[in-house]
Amino acid sequence: MEKLAQAKVGEIVATNFRTSKVFTAHNIDFCCGGGITLADACQKQGQDLEEVIKELGVALAEKAENDWQALPLDQLIENIVETHHNYVRATIPVLTIYLNKLCRVHGQNHPELLEINALFANGAEALRVHMEKEELVLFPYVKAMVQAKNAGFPLSKPHFEHIDNPVQCMEAEHEAEGARFKKIAQLSNNYTAPADACQTFKVTYALLEEFEQDLHKHVHLENNILFPSAQQMFQLFDFQTATNNT
Repeated sequence: MEKLAQAKVGEIVATNFRTSKVFTAHNIDFCCGGGITLADACQKQGQDLEEVIKELGVALAEKAENDWQALPLDQLIENIVETHHNYVRATIPVLTIYLNKLCRVHGQNHPELLEINALFANGAEALRVHMEKEELVLFPYVKAMVQAKNAGFPLSKPHFEHIDNPVQCMEAEHEAEGARFKKIAQLSNNYTAPADACQTFKVTYALLEEFEQDLHKHVHLENNILFPSAQQMFQLFDFQTATNNT
């Protein structure tokens, strides 16, 4: 029990993603805020540590759907892009249309929609740029590290000097988006449509909730699995030798 209490939330979810359901039920952030211990997280949210550990024990006893930690980093990247980046790109236009319509039809009676729409629009643009940076800069270099490691080849030092630089940038942007969608959840009463909501209103809130849940999984795979593993792999390369050989 003590070992689990002192484990970091993000590391627990990295071990078995089923535990994410427990953290979500207890309003514990496992992605952007996953760097603190379970004990600290429970204290911060006013949750019963023993009860949370008991529920985690049940989740950990189940077989994980996917052993993401065992997956080669290049394959993990492909999964992130195909599953989460593509989901974001496909869903943003739909939600944009729905939110704009809701603002026109219901904005006067529900002014919170105007703020939700503005937040989502800003988040959509930020995510678009964020994913491009990952796909054009960080992800290709991680794939190059995997290939160099597997083949035993030297690797050139990246133009960003150290992998910590883009990783820290990506993590900061993840945190910003997490905070943005937390605000959207608050404004929408945790995606609860009002009594006078039309079907589009209900569907939009359901899609926003799904979008945030996917974002949590997306950020978890990067912050808690991909980035730490890539940082460890980066340490294996002797860039001084590689530079001297070129």
